[in-house]
Amino acid sequence: MSHKHLLDTESHWVTRKGKAYLSDRVVMHNKDLHQELGDYEWLHLYLYSILGRDIGENEAKLLNFYWVATSYPDASIWPNHVTALAGTVRSTASLALMAGMSVSEASMYGRRPEVRALDFFYRAGRWCDDGGELIEFVEREKSAGRILYGYGRPLAKSDERIPYTIKKAEECGLGEGRYLKMALNVHAHLEATYGYSMNVAAIDAALAADVGLNCQEYQLFMTPCFIAGMVPCYQDARDQPEGSFFPVRCTSIVYGGRAKRDWNGPE
Repeated sequence: MSHKHLLDTESHWVTRKGKAYLSDRVVMHNKDLHQELGDYEWLHLYLYSILGRDIGENEAKLLNFYWVATSYPDASIWPNHVTALAGTVRSTASLALMAGMSVSEASMYGRRPEVRALDFFYRAGRWCDDGGELIEFVEREKSAGRILYGYGRPLAKSDERIPYTIKKAEECGLGEGRYLKMALNVHAHLEATYGYSMNVAAIDAALAADVGLNCQEYQLFMTPCFIAGMVPCYQDARDQPEGSFFPVRCTSIVYGGRAKRDWNGPE
């Protein structure tokens, strides 16, 4: 960063993204928020804020279903248990929801695997564009020790969201995309060869590729998608006696470390 850039931005921010001209108008990506974007559904506006363009009504409807399909109001599953724990200690709703969102960006589930699944399909597409075979690419990924995100589900053999997501894609005229077909072909190979199931992350990522989202855009879009499922979990724990969410008695804790010992300072 140059010294000149610091001086140029010392008292103002140069941007083409948007600006609020108070008492006048608000601009987002060169459109008036209230006049030109006022009829957008909120999630359609969220997509516009990410992309700087109108993704299209059918595409927005399909992506809206991603959020609907992941809104599980079950406090025993991640990241809902975090919001429930916040509720049981009487945290505020904002802190509870933000804490739940933060843990959804884990390495084994949620945002990171979704982005890696999308990256997998884009790399597979380039491989095929260069004359390679899809199954060959899959086997190369496995041989390199890479996780095939979107294939396999730790707690279940199938994913109840998949048929509904594919149906929604078909209703929106988006059920014949290149990457969706690729995702299904990869699953057919992995199931027949290794017994792998498929989870919705593969379908979601493939459809995101078909509508043209890049990895960063996809991550931004998916970040709040668990919110609707978190809210009932927070409310449920908040409305029950304080501290009553999955309490654990001391005798139930299994300790495998060193036995009780006197503390005489650092060893």
